[in-house]
Amino acid sequence: MSARERWPRWEPRPDAARRHRVLRVLLLLGVTVVLAVAALGAGTFWWATDHYGDQVTRIPHAFPTGPRPPRPAAHDGGTTFLLAGVDSRSEQPTTGSDAVAALWRRGAQRTDTLMLVHLDEDERTASVLSLPRDSWVPIPGHGSAKINAAFSWGGPPLMIETVEQLTRTRVDHFGVVDWHGFKALTDAVGGVPVTIDRDSYDPVLQHRFTAGTHLMRGEEALAYVRQRHGVPGGELDRIKHQQQFLHSLADRIRGRVSLTDPLGTGRMLDAITRTVSVDDRMSNGDLRDLVIGLRHLDAGDTTFATAPIVRSRMIEGQYTLVLDTGKLRAQWHAVETGGR
Repeated sequence: MSARERWPRWEPRPDAARRHRVLRVLLLLGVTVVLAVAALGAGTFWWATDHYGDQVTRIPHAFPTGPRPPRPAAHDGGTTFLLAGVDSRSEQPTTGSDAVAALWRRGAQRTDTLMLVHLDEDERTASVLSLPRDSWVPIPGHGSAKINAAFSWGGPPLMIETVEQLTRTRVDHFGVVDWHGFKALTDAVGGVPVTIDRDSYDPVLQHRFTAGTHLMRGEEALAYVRQRHGVPGGELDRIKHQQQFLHSLADRIRGRVSLTDPLGTGRMLDAITRTVSVDDRMSNGDLRDLVIGLRHLDAGDTTFATAPIVRSRMIEGQYTLVLDTGKLRAQWHAVETGGR
């Protein structure tokens, strides 16, 4: 049975280009680094994964200490990642080796982007679930609120616990990048080309976007992936922008990895590894094994979806999205078990 058949229909079946974005999403949050390293050639592969892996900042005590969901009996033996993009009020970087401010301080950061990624045991198929930031969910110890508040109130442990309880899955690894890192990464690759379908204006960000293809630098790119005002789909359009941008960013990164320009490639990889942070359970050996496995991952065996939404609703004066929790859990269970 193919990965496409095992993946339930959360929304209309994605086309090949959209499926290809899943690999790109993985690349952005650290896997990008090690996959690009692999392109440098077998002779430098082992040195490079240790060198660049050492530069990726580890997050101590990222996981909750209480009881966690068990793996289903028919679990496929794969690995689940929770990847987050953090909107920080800090004027200084909070993720990566350039960080000079704390990754988490109560009330100072929220997650603007949140994705679950599952790789099956042989790392030949991947499934990605995007969780909208406005999803109204139970947050342990805090009642119900938007899912992005979990990181604000309790940092990575509460974020992971919230997602685990929502989906009844076990998160194996966590990765995060803040907007400082996002802008630095975008500028490090010389900007990212993005094609905009229609003119729009975001009155909150006070930024105007014009139709056409643009080479976006850090500030403009950040505004684009954050835009949810002035577009018809609101939060869901923002998710589409993020997927589109990540796809183009990863293409840009891979296009700039060159055997004939090792110094330039090295500078780019140095810049990328300075932007991200991962949990301290992810060793350089884990990264190396991930590289080896993902080199065999075909884009046709990757699938992307957004959490099933019942409706939008105003709750406590806030715009929220109500999820179909039962469907969400059943469908993610099918992902983890290969449909068994």
